[in-house]
Amino acid sequence: MNSLPIDALLPALREALASRHEAVLEAPPGAGKTTRVPLALLDEPWLAGQRIIMLEPRRLAARAAAERLASELGEAVGETVGYRIRLDSKVGPRTRIEVVTEGILARRLQEDPALEGVGLVIFDEFHERSLDADLALALTLNGRAMFRAPDSDEPALKVLLMSATLEGERLAGLLGDAPVLRSEGRMFAVEVRWGAPFQVGEWLEPRVLQTVLQALADEPGSVLVFLPGQAEIRRVNEQLSEALSGRRDILLCPLHGELDLSAQRAAIEPAPAGLRKVVLATNIAETSLTIDGVRVVVDAGLARVPRFDPGSGMTRLDTQRISRAAATQRAGRAGRLQPGACYRLWSQAQHEQLAAYSAAEILQADLAGLALQLARWGVQPGELVWLDSPPAAAYAQAQDLLTRLGALDGHGTLTRHGQAMAELPAHPRIAHLLLRGQALGLAALACDLAALLGERDIRRGAGADLHSRLALLSGENKVARGEHRNAGHRNADQSAVQRVRQLARQFHGYLKRLPVASPVADPEHSRWLGALLAFAYPDRVAQQRRAGGAEYRLANGRAAQFGEADGLMKYPWLVVADLGSRQGQREERIYLAAELEPALFDGVLAEQVSAQQILDWDEREGVLRAERQRKVGELVLAREALPGLDADARAQALVALVRRKGLELLPWTPELRQWQARVALLRGLDLAQTGSSEWPDVSDQALRDSLEDWLTPYLDKVNRLSHFANLQLPGILHGLLPWPLPQRLDEWAPKALGVPSGSRIGLDYSEQPPVLAVRLQELFGLAETPRIAGGRQVVKLHLLSPARRPVQVTQDLASFWANTYAEVKKDLKGRYPKHYWPDDPLIAEPTARAKPRQ
Repeated sequence: MNSLPIDALLPALREALASRHEAVLEAPPGAGKTTRVPLALLDEPWLAGQRIIMLEPRRLAARAAAERLASELGEAVGETVGYRIRLDSKVGPRTRIEVVTEGILARRLQEDPALEGVGLVIFDEFHERSLDADLALALTLNGRAMFRAPDSDEPALKVLLMSATLEGERLAGLLGDAPVLRSEGRMFAVEVRWGAPFQVGEWLEPRVLQTVLQALADEPGSVLVFLPGQAEIRRVNEQLSEALSGRRDILLCPLHGELDLSAQRAAIEPAPAGLRKVVLATNIAETSLTIDGVRVVVDAGLARVPRFDPGSGMTRLDTQRISRAAATQRAGRAGRLQPGACYRLWSQAQHEQLAAYSAAEILQADLAGLALQLARWGVQPGELVWLDSPPAAAYAQAQDLLTRLGALDGHGTLTRHGQAMAELPAHPRIAHLLLRGQALGLAALACDLAALLGERDIRRGAGADLHSRLALLSGENKVARGEHRNAGHRNADQSAVQRVRQLARQFHGYLKRLPVASPVADPEHSRWLGALLAFAYPDRVAQQRRAGGAEYRLANGRAAQFGEADGLMKYPWLVVADLGSRQGQREERIYLAAELEPALFDGVLAEQVSAQQILDWDEREGVLRAERQRKVGELVLAREALPGLDADARAQALVALVRRKGLELLPWTPELRQWQARVALLRGLDLAQTGSSEWPDVSDQALRDSLEDWLTPYLDKVNRLSHFANLQLPGILHGLLPWPLPQRLDEWAPKALGVPSGSRIGLDYSEQPPVLAVRLQELFGLAETPRIAGGRQVVKLHLLSPARRPVQVTQDLASFWANTYAEVKKDLKGRYPKHYWPDDPLIAEPTARAKPRQ
């Protein structure tokens, strides 16, 4: 057995887990933690013959890890070491190490919260922070606390978190200050070669192609190329095949999770003697897999990550820059066996701007599945231990979806239907589709559709119609709808077709034990595809804006359209399964959909219809209309006019209009705005002084919030938008001041102030403090700045020239006379020589004229 860097750390790890029930292990890629640790702990006394479960974030990595562990023992997979992944498992009665994907463990915990017979759970590659890993860890710790606490009779369940790059101390705190063990690993020097700064909008493939060809010319050995997704892998593979058409010494090997097993193994295994490999991989190759023979890495610096958009309710795959930690891991793949080189397609300056670590999926994911599993577990997020708690807003949105799907009742409690949904290994939307399809006797169609939606599109670029995918899946070229569709095999991904068929069979195995409650009479009719799709995506039922057009409005109120002509555009109603805005597009595009018969809303889809009496404004006509509407979300199925207007409902509609359009809809005057500001001033002074005030809040926000209280009684004669101008708004608002506040308002916040010249000058309360704009000559003889509000508020003086232009702004008139007046007088005397400019303004006679009267 070859020596690996992790071997030196194994005694300390055994000792840590012998004395504690938790530990954190940090080791870089290639240290051997995945291969060595489970085998090293298998015969520990504290394990007492129990099993070890090791979690891997991906199916490909789980299967590869199990095969490597089994080979270390000289056994076949399924003996001492086995695996369980989606659509595949190899375990036997003697299996003691099970390598599973994270979702498998979460579902297993629901069936057996105590994990009886399991002595250790290893979370490998925990730094990837997948949603399933966070959920599995939270449920594992909670189940252990309930059933296998250290002071219970059951053997303790131990937890080990392993990662390549990890915030070890933070995780240790999560596990009760667990010991942190670190392996430095063994990595040869890797020379990093920086590219030119990557430009926004630059096409990725040409630079990748150029760099790979350069790397093949400069360096020996196999090359690992990191690309964001399958589309880029496919395009680069095609371009390299053409560029290297004369090179028989180079094998091109794509590597991603959707490939069949033989293609995956071809990418992972060493290149045959005399040949070099170029492996085109997604981020699956960062840490989870060992690819033999690689000594050159070409890193595009991008990854495709799922990101939930709360506005649309959609999870999109966003292409984004990787973190510095991920870049380090990728580069490390070149230094596993000998010195290597890493070509980065970005500059060193851009590298410094990258985030240190990747964000946890739980902070940006669709939480519907997590919310359903927590409801099944019987807890709220706050009752579990998380490294990052689920965001409250996203979790509330997930619960709302589950309520609409019938999984939760009005109190947030799991229903029987929700329990059945939670037992299915599928997203809640898909689980709901499967259960409703089974109840209607449409299990075969439901399973095929669910499998199609759960995998990547099996007919890329072949139009949006889901019927063509179903026909391809069944091997037919005709569907029972009175027309032919060119199902064909063009653009078909045959390996994906096989996976979909396998997944459909798995779903059918889950459903066959359930009863058929109310079978439909014509299960072969094509209408049921749209119905089933509407069960999964009630928010994406879509109505065409104009006959034959590409634009549709969705039940959630958003808009979507076809990017190019599509056969589905002849249907006024659709259900959209896949939509999104991708690079270079501004609007939502429809990628997968099926037509929908609106007559189904009177049948199996009746639960999605609401009947509402709508009293609202016709914006075009500017009049109030009343009608009864049958709606699917925001879409109107039918409407009919209501002859009589209920007074209360009518008033509510008018108030809603004012609230929506704003208070500017009402007939405000400058004088009324001044009144509003005067009241606000006195209220503010009281609040600052005592913390309370007898003056009401008449701010725009407060008035908008209380429209029902003060505006409703005056709306009986408002029938058109123009009628709002007839409201006597001053009288309405003045009525908000109880006696004796109106008199006190005029006393404490007067509209105007008398000045020494005898003039009464209006105050402007739109500024704070209020402004008194007065000609300088009218204040001669006034020693102090005027005050209002019983002396609590000094006014701001705008001192004006004879031409009423400001020459000074002050709140300290005495200081102005003493320090500034002389300079101002000199300037004004030059510009206005016929006016009176005394040397001592405090004893001079004030005047509103050029000079005082003699």
